[in-house]
Amino acid sequence: MRLGIDLGGSKIEIVALDCDGGELLRHRVATPQGDYMGTVRAVVALVEQVEKRTQRRGTIGVGIPGALSRVSGNVKNANSTCLIGKPLQRDLQTALQREVRLANDANCFALSEATDGAAAGAEVVFGVILGTGVGGGIVVQGRVLAGANAIAGEWGHNFLPDDSAPNTSTRHGYRAPCYCGRVGCIETLLSGPGMRQDHFIINGEFLEPPAIVARALAGVAACEATLQRYEARLARALSQVINILDPDIIVLGGGLSNITRLYQNVPNLWAEHIFSDQVLTRLVSNRHGDSSGVRGAAWLWGR
Repeated sequence: MRLGIDLGGSKIEIVALDCDGGELLRHRVATPQGDYMGTVRAVVALVEQVEKRTQRRGTIGVGIPGALSRVSGNVKNANSTCLIGKPLQRDLQTALQREVRLANDANCFALSEATDGAAAGAEVVFGVILGTGVGGGIVVQGRVLAGANAIAGEWGHNFLPDDSAPNTSTRHGYRAPCYCGRVGCIETLLSGPGMRQDHFIINGEFLEPPAIVARALAGVAACEATLQRYEARLARALSQVINILDPDIIVLGGGLSNITRLYQNVPNLWAEHIFSDQVLTRLVSNRHGDSSGVRGAAWLWGR
């Protein structure tokens, strides 16, 4: 049995999979806000509950909104700030009396889709999270690529250059500050809040992305323009990934992955930025939806 845990900012979810990926059980609880030891206890309680109900002992993989430092082994780069600097892996292993594998939640998403999702069978997979934040994960030949600094795939904190589209929210040199402390990160433009802020700066109205999409479909010119700016930026940002990684397939996840027009429009736009006579990389939607992260955590132990 493979146990996967998705440790999010608002919820902690656990899934139990059999060796073929069949779901045996799933459960979720609220994340104890700002309480590190409370979070550890909640994870341990979920594992104990599932193993009691299934009468089976499982391997444990955990997806976290951050990464483990190669230097200290503690959590870094987490937007759930109570985890930062904490020995989460060590504390979970001590409490559960077995090895626990941890990975960034975007890596877990990419692994899930590469294992038995939309990218199954592909050699090089780039998994993208477009939601409250922007993240990414890389899977090569079925294995997560973490990198020397445990930041492989973190394209959301690169700078997006040449934002020269007319009427852009970055005109006159404006770049939004990012929670990471830098300015002008891709995340500030391609996240859900980024789209909302872009629309507000240009049009003076606050609309959430689903409303922008709905109004664009209804023919509202301002919302259509917001989506076109978003598509142009996404195409340019992903073209940088393709030029460096050259993946077989890019899988989108997160709330903004539900914008169906992205899968046609973005590949039509990215070719001019890619150093190739043709672009064979496919852009696809995820297969497992919100379940990808927790399933990928389970697959940290392989099939």
